[in-house]
Amino acid sequence: MEALEELELCFPELLNSSCKKPKRPPFEAILIYIILSSISMLTTTLNLLVIISISHFKQLQTPTNLLLLSLAVSDFFVGLVMFFQIMLIGCWFLGDLMCVLYQYLAYIITSASVGTMVLISVDRYVAICDPLHYSTKVTKKRVQICVCLCWIGSVVFIGLMLKENLEQPGSYNSCSGECVVVGNYIAGLADLIFSFIAPVIVIVALYMRVFMVAVSQARAMRSHIVAVTLQGSVTVQKSELKAARTLGVVVVAFIICLCPYYIYIIVLTAQDILISASSAVFVICLFYFNSCLNPLIYAFFYPWFRKCLKLIVTLQILQSHSSEANIL
Repeated sequence: MEALEELELCFPELLNSSCKKPKRPPFEAILIYIILSSISMLTTTLNLLVIISISHFKQLQTPTNLLLLSLAVSDFFVGLVMFFQIMLIGCWFLGDLMCVLYQYLAYIITSASVGTMVLISVDRYVAICDPLHYSTKVTKKRVQICVCLCWIGSVVFIGLMLKENLEQPGSYNSCSGECVVVGNYIAGLADLIFSFIAPVIVIVALYMRVFMVAVSQARAMRSHIVAVTLQGSVTVQKSELKAARTLGVVVVAFIICLCPYYIYIIVLTAQDILISASSAVFVICLFYFNSCLNPLIYAFFYPWFRKCLKLIVTLQILQSHSSEANIL
């Protein structure tokens, strides 16, 4: 009986060509399902609320919030990807073509999310370091173009990375019920550089500059160097600094959640090093949890998001002219 359980297959009718189902203790399996399901539901729900808020209320459709909208869209799709991964954990039953498309979508979402984070950092850099020209340099139209280019660039970049997999779906699967997508060494190196190392360097450099400017402005205000006639601009700077601080928390959380994943990928490529299954599950869960964390940060730091939640939950957004409501 024990031998039969150990040989439980994804496709019993295929015998030796089928993959074996992974065996986990019942408590561990249930715990993984509960954790991943909770993160998935919370991620999709909260990010959908962010999408509805920014899309519906005209007052929120600022250049910065359009970037947050792009991030919320990518995070929403991460929640959906998690849902399919939970449903098909252990064995893949949807065929080789769907496997490649699933992985393709997952990589596009991640790449677009990273690109949006870079755009958010650039937005805050211009707002803090060149506030007088911010309104002319960062317009809604320019932000929309940048967001579109970000997503299109992700689709093209990942398409080139997974070209062989898209042309020959399932060519890297060792057995039926497996979903494996493999890139060559150059593609893996390009992904590591352009999806992690380069964006993180740019983000950290820009926020270091923002931090230095913010500190110097705080010192100037404490020393009463700012003239009384500039009180209006000081108020604007305070709001911009608050936005920079909030989005700085989002960026830091992003880096903390993604670093273990990419370190795991780097270590995994070393053939002489083995990673335990529990470590892999933790790293992947942390990677996905970042998409759930962003709207929680908005709820904690942004009063407008909490007000939008109240209006959405109470269905007040269904009223006429609700999009004109004063949210800020």
